Amino acid sequence: MSCGCKTSGDSSHSCGTKTANGCSSVDTCGNSYKLSVFDWLSDVNPSGSKSSEYVEVRFKNDRKLYYKNVNNLPLHIGSIIAVESSPGHDIGVVSLAGELVKIQMKKKHFPEDQTLKVYRLANQKDIETWQELRKKENEIKIQARKIAYGLHLEMKITDVEYQGDGSKITFYYTADSRVDFRQLIKEYAGAFRTKIDMKQIGFRQESAKVGGIGSCGRELCCSTWLTDFRSVNTNAARYQQLSINPQKLAGQCGKLKCCLNYELDSYLDVLRDFPSSSTVLNTEKGKAFCIKIDVFKKKMWFAYVENSMAWYDLDIFEVKKLISINKRGEKSPALEDLKVVENPLVTSDLIQENRVDRFEKKNKRPRSNNQRDKERNKDRAPRPNEERTQNESKNVKPQDHQASQKKQNNKPRSNDQKPVQNKNVQPNNRPLEGQNQNQGQAQENKNNKKPFKKPKKKTPPKNEGNA
Repeated sequence: MSCGCKTSGDSSHSCGTKTANGCSSVDTCGNSYKLSVFDWLSDVNPSGSKSSEYVEVRFKNDRKLYYKNVNNLPLHIGSIIAVESSPGHDIGVVSLAGELVKIQMKKKHFPEDQTLKVYRLANQKDIETWQELRKKENEIKIQARKIAYGLHLEMKITDVEYQGDGSKITFYYTADSRVDFRQLIKEYAGAFRTKIDMKQIGFRQESAKVGGIGSCGRELCCSTWLTDFRSVNTNAARYQQLSINPQKLAGQCGKLKCCLNYELDSYLDVLRDFPSSSTVLNTEKGKAFCIKIDVFKKKMWFAYVENSMAWYDLDIFEVKKLISINKRGEKSPALEDLKVVENPLVTSDLIQENRVDRFEKKNKRPRSNNQRDKERNKDRAPRPNEERTQNESKNVKPQDHQASQKKQNNKPRSNDQKPVQNKNVQPNNRPLEGQNQNQGQAQENKNNKKPFKKPKKKTPPKNEGNA
């Protein structure tokens, strides 16, 4: 598992970079373990001595115990220590120290009289022996499963834990019923040559030790922060209006998910205002029974006994009024008359994120080339040549405008076109005063040109006789 921290409780330890295999110093890093506790009293100076009287020591997986620091050793989070055990001694890592340990002991009802002692800080030889035994645990677990399968025992070896000095092996197993493992212990003692201890755990504890990813996409609650396992029954799903589907309601352990209890209290508080789901209303059109309820909208759906396909939703306050009418011995009005049609709220989507067709191209009317050019030239800055032409067009005199219209009137026109009378043209086709001579010469050249005649179509000769 990934460490996820830059430094642990030990200031001299650094986890380094994150890798797929996790922290290289996972045994000594205080933040690399599951079910860790945040020490919110770490900045508070204790009133007594600097060394803490009690410490929380974590062993393999989620096993934690509390020990008394009788020798007043300078212990902190991440310290590897040798503690008292039966027989011999065990090696563990300090997961919590300070004043918060007493609060945790009081919360978990751990008696102070039964606390064992802390012997010393672990030396190099203790750590090497401890790491070598950890490497053997996986092979021993596989071998132990084969022995149990050979004896035809209905049990499953979940985990194996070596004691720090190697004087004892603890086997954690799960079973549906009681198992007689007297012959099994003899087989284990002869194979492993050490003291054997068997501990039965539940399926939830098994998933907490193994770990995994839940259906929500996050790490299992039992292997990260959940410490107490409360019983979960199907009534929790019924109160929350969930379908009783074992495949969806079961977790990795095969039991009902623990998260069904998280929102159960809030559902129970809301359901106190609801009438009973077995309520039957006596209406003018017949009896009606409850189909379903909506906890958040505070509504109940009813249907007639004769026509159960038509559902009518009523508010819980309206249902209470109908129940009071039936208690007086009177029939309540029909459900059709009581149904209120809600007007849906019309909202305007300013950002247009809720529209399905916001990415589709709308069918618009085809635009001409002139319209497209005008739209493109709206935001575009005019070029220097265009500015010059615009300025010249602004400075044109009215005489020049009349001359230009005269040119257009003198152009040759086709037979289909009719002559258009121009009121601005003066008689005798005389040039206006102030007109440029070059423009007059150009006009004369245009008038001298011959009009364009459309060529006649050549018809093929007719066939006359035998020609």
